[in-house]
Amino acid sequence: VLYKDGERKVIKMELEDEERGYFSVEVDNAKPGDMYTYMIGGKEYPDPASRFQPEGVHGKSQIIGDFSWDDYNWKGIDFPIIYELHVGTFGGDFEGVKRKLDYLKELGVTAIELMPVHQFAGNRNWGYDGVLLYAVQNSYGGPQKLKELVNEAHKKGLGVILDVVYNHVGPEGDYLSVFGPYFSTRYKTPWGPIFNFDEAYSDEVRHYVVQNAVYWIKEYHVDGLRLDAVHSIFDNSPKHILEEIRDAVKEANPKALLIAESDLNDPRIILPKDKCGYCIDAQWSDDFHHSLHALLTGERDSYYADFGEITQLAKAIKDVFVYDGVYSKFRKKTHGRQVGNLPGNKFVVYAQNHDQVGNRKDGKRLISLVGEKALIAPFLYILSPYIPMIFMGEEYGETNPFLFFTDFSDPEIIKGLREGRKRELGEYYYDPQDYSTFEKSKLSWKLDERILSLYKELIRLRKELFNDFSRNVDVKIEGKACIIIRRKEKYLVIACFSKTHLDLKAKSIITTVGMPSSLPGEVSVGAGVYEEL
Repeated sequence: VLYKDGERKVIKMELEDEERGYFSVEVDNAKPGDMYTYMIGGKEYPDPASRFQPEGVHGKSQIIGDFSWDDYNWKGIDFPIIYELHVGTFGGDFEGVKRKLDYLKELGVTAIELMPVHQFAGNRNWGYDGVLLYAVQNSYGGPQKLKELVNEAHKKGLGVILDVVYNHVGPEGDYLSVFGPYFSTRYKTPWGPIFNFDEAYSDEVRHYVVQNAVYWIKEYHVDGLRLDAVHSIFDNSPKHILEEIRDAVKEANPKALLIAESDLNDPRIILPKDKCGYCIDAQWSDDFHHSLHALLTGERDSYYADFGEITQLAKAIKDVFVYDGVYSKFRKKTHGRQVGNLPGNKFVVYAQNHDQVGNRKDGKRLISLVGEKALIAPFLYILSPYIPMIFMGEEYGETNPFLFFTDFSDPEIIKGLREGRKRELGEYYYDPQDYSTFEKSKLSWKLDERILSLYKELIRLRKELFNDFSRNVDVKIEGKACIIIRRKEKYLVIACFSKTHLDLKAKSIITTVGMPSSLPGEVSVGAGVYEEL
């Protein structure tokens, strides 16, 4: 059903039945701005591959026009230092993010990673409840504004990575099952129906998802994709869907960066094909975060029960995974696998991210939990041999929380969501549907210049002094509370979690946090970068 001239003219056309469940019709007089739907059984639905939903997930789809790119001089991300942000709470919309590009460039990061922007129900959401993979969120500005953001980022020398969700779709506005068997009958996730990648009719579902990955690379010029929760992507096909996505994306742009989120501690995701891997470029390492967070906060609940020893942090720095084939008390089974000699750029590390902050009951950031001790963290992960990722606001000491928020309109979904949060978090929690929850999560932009200067200096050091991803680093524990990382033979990154005496002879090469400018001597809680004498 085609709506032209502001719906004053409605044209209905019958689609022809093709092979394997496809239907098509050729339309001569459609143009950008025209709205359309598919009518099935007398009811109208948005296009599952809609480019834009100006009326939201339940409304009509819109034809979009071409964009005039002028990012010709952009060569891609050479040395990834990632800044993860949520569009709505960082800048309000794509235009707001664009206004902060100069700030991000001055900070020193080389790429921004946008939490999911495909169309979700309502105006506010983390993005993981999206239901239309090809449509750009209307409340953020739609496809035109996203392209403008990417184009401008490239002109300023910043890459753009997009977080995409191929394990499930959200609960409201999902009409895919009307169009075919898009969802698995075997597997489930706690978040929503899971894509059918290995049952009958799965070829068409795989094509829908694989081409979506290519779509972002080709039509939006994004430099990479972060693949959400790949441990919840189930596929028993001879060629795993992750490998198929990888091959298609690399054909579209060989320099495109693919990063997987996985809690399996399994290097198979990033191993090359000749070692039976999926050949994804990099994966997140939660063990690095967990071991650092547990030491700083003293928390031992949930998965932090497996962490808290300084030896574990040392292992995460040296070997990536703490649980690499050893028994996990939290999981009550052996977990993970050793990564061997894989280089550091196969792993992304962080002290905070949207999950680790936002899934807390109070949404508190590290600096709100431990104060000045939080400033130990960037020394360890930014100057590690891995790809560092900063969570928005962390770099200047943001204290506003990052909470879980939604904007559903379906009463049953809202009721189920609130009941689930109550079961998980207890009687008192921030209502995700309350607009104030979203408001509380917005960045205040009250910059602590001292903290911001520290982050800028650490990023500069990472680029100029520690500008490789070699895992050939020496990590040792001094006393019971200090970690010393020796890089390039003479440079020391030192982090102390309690008062200790260090016998090393060294002088600091940047401003330290709670540490003396030279050693040996007594040191308190803090961190610094030193050159051995």
